[in-house]
Amino acid sequence: MLRLFILLFLSFSLFAAKGPVYVVLWFDTEDYVDPLADDAALRLATDLTRRGVRATFKVVGEKARTLETRGRRDVIRALSLHDIGYHSDKHSIQPTPSVYLRDLDWLEGAAEFERREGPGVRDLHRIFGVVPSCYGQPGSSWGPQSYPALRRLGIPAYVDESPAVGLDGQPFWYGGVLHVFRMDSALIRPSLNDEGRLEETLRRFDRVVSELSARGGGVISTYYHPTEFVTAEFWDAVNFSRGAIRERSEWRLPRHRTAEESERCYRILARYVEHALKTPDVRFATARDLLQLYEGPVGPHIEAKAAAAHFGRHLTWMASERGSFSAAELLLALLGMEPQVVDGPATRGSTTYRSPSITRPVFERSKSDAVSFICAYHRLPAAVWIGSEQLSLPDFAATLSGDDGGSGPITVRKGSLEAEKYIAQDPVKTFDWVIHPEGFSAPRLLELGRLQAWTLKPARLR
Repeated sequence: MLRLFILLFLSFSLFAAKGPVYVVLWFDTEDYVDPLADDAALRLATDLTRRGVRATFKVVGEKARTLETRGRRDVIRALSLHDIGYHSDKHSIQPTPSVYLRDLDWLEGAAEFERREGPGVRDLHRIFGVVPSCYGQPGSSWGPQSYPALRRLGIPAYVDESPAVGLDGQPFWYGGVLHVFRMDSALIRPSLNDEGRLEETLRRFDRVVSELSARGGGVISTYYHPTEFVTAEFWDAVNFSRGAIRERSEWRLPRHRTAEESERCYRILARYVEHALKTPDVRFATARDLLQLYEGPVGPHIEAKAAAAHFGRHLTWMASERGSFSAAELLLALLGMEPQVVDGPATRGSTTYRSPSITRPVFERSKSDAVSFICAYHRLPAAVWIGSEQLSLPDFAATLSGDDGGSGPITVRKGSLEAEKYIAQDPVKTFDWVIHPEGFSAPRLLELGRLQAWTLKPARLR
């Protein structure tokens, strides 16, 4: 009897652990050169609506304006029944985001991103009637300065693929923005060119669903471009490869697929969608839906003692039964501040303070100064002043975690932000895109990205 009870208990526990798996189906709706791509977007939106599936269509600003100019209200209406995201203003016309952000600092880059991309966001709002739910960079043209600008523009999510930053192949918060990004094995994209491989992909889909469900739920990311269904090459590669500048009068159309090839592409996507619809525990979700399904960017209040204990072991994000906390949130708790969204430091500070300890009055003034900085600028300082000398932010956080709250001096500790390992290292491969100039490299963007790793943490389903 006891053995039966244990088996029943274990079976119940396994069943209780299962959770829903959300398929985020998104389309980079970008080709404003070929009118045939308008028809592809219309068909995809209409077919999915007929099946009761809502997708996220990330629309380029110039694409939306072109639909308006061509009088394609039918396409605009069909897309409006789905979730509208933003995919940059001009996409492949130079300078692309990584190109114009590469040599800018944190604040200047954020302002420049907002200046260049704001008009596209406003045009999507005017044409589709909604503020975009998410942003995704064109190609691999990523830049971390986009995050404060996206928040100011009212865009709370980032949906795309890139090696730039990721966290265990599932959604995460970074820069105060919810990410579906670098999804690893949870990125499933049936080939449109080989229907014979579809069954293998569907089996992989089932395996990932089973794994995620057993972990309590998660997300599968699937993306396409409407133009892929009707063209055999990308519109921008034909016109703007390797930084090329080509005037509108010189734009060339990409090679078209045959009618049979296009029908195969639509059929493959339809079979994938139908398979997902029939799979237990699987639901389709848009980027806008995810913002309701996942806990928000600010974790609950956490005691300073718990934050100090975690920092004493690992200077990185923390996931517990109470919630998910970024390193920035843990630092705020140690400083006695309320939970809030802040950016990481704008530069990398260094430690100049050489004494092994800090007197209590000096350390308390340093803590107050750090709090004042964060309140004034809504970002973490690169370093904290100890009189006329400084502790780098990691060293300050490590030292703060070791403070026992007594009246004696505080021992200086060294710290290293472990969360930086989730940011890409290769400044060439990370930005490898046919539209970027030959040999394009952006190490400064990755460095800024590492500084923002203070804001990284796993997203948690509600």
